[in-house]
Amino acid sequence: MSPVNAVRPNTILLGANVSVAKTGLVAAVEETIRYDANTFMIYTRSNRGGKARPITEFNRDEGLRRMAEHGIVDPVVHLSYLVNLASPKESTWEYGIMVLKEEIERVEYLGFRYIVMHPGSHVGEGPAYAIRRIVEALDSILTGEEKLWLCLETMAGDGSKVGNSLEEIAEIIALAKHPEKLAVCIDTCHNFSYGYDIVGDFDGFLQHFDDVIGLDRLKVAHINDSKHPFGARKDRHANIGEGAIGLEALHRIVHHEVLRGIPLILETPDGKYRAEIDMLLDREPGPPELYVPVGGAPEG
Repeated sequence: MSPVNAVRPNTILLGANVSVAKTGLVAAVEETIRYDANTFMIYTRSNRGGKARPITEFNRDEGLRRMAEHGIVDPVVHLSYLVNLASPKESTWEYGIMVLKEEIERVEYLGFRYIVMHPGSHVGEGPAYAIRRIVEALDSILTGEEKLWLCLETMAGDGSKVGNSLEEIAEIIALAKHPEKLAVCIDTCHNFSYGYDIVGDFDGFLQHFDDVIGLDRLKVAHINDSKHPFGARKDRHANIGEGAIGLEALHRIVHHEVLRGIPLILETPDGKYRAEIDMLLDREPGPPELYVPVGGAPEG
């Protein structure tokens, strides 16, 4: 069994957004080992645009070997933020289709199971237009033969983004030709900011998710605190325990039985991942050198 799918269903899988600088997958695994984590998320291409580094230069085999040695499983790839499959601008829409097609090939080369993507922004055309546009793009990309899931990320309600409500995500999935290849990534900051009471009633949120989408489609979760209050509809991540959601609620979410066995990914600022993972897993702190900040995640 490969480290990609060697997942025990009762295990908490918790990791962070890590770097692939220089040595590719090996760099991501080494950073994950530093956090004593058992999963991770990467971007295989820059959010600044430009030509992507060839995926064959990511040291795949050595990275997978080290993952197996250290019990690191089921990593996630996040699609570039430059992709907007809801765009009314033809060149932007076509660029997004091209990048996502390429990314599917790249992620399948790595052998990973999940690509997380923002559904898109309608740029003034309205949610109904955006949903049709996204579905049209997905139908032109997906063949049904893919060996992975595209995970639509729930958004915070800011700007002209779609996919804020579970109903919008469900509509995209229902209209697509290959719904079996579509799944969902929830984000605690986004859900809280949009107006889902994940602090006071996370069970109710999960029940609503099951009613509207089905919990079998919940494949990834982003674990972030929020710099803004409940229902603010602003997407600004805070460090764990330093925002409006708080450590107690996020601890409950990470330990919730429904989230066992799916990758839970921190995207918090300032690179405090080791300390945050320790807090969430009730671990004693390690040597001080492990707590020197390493990078920090982009918003999203």
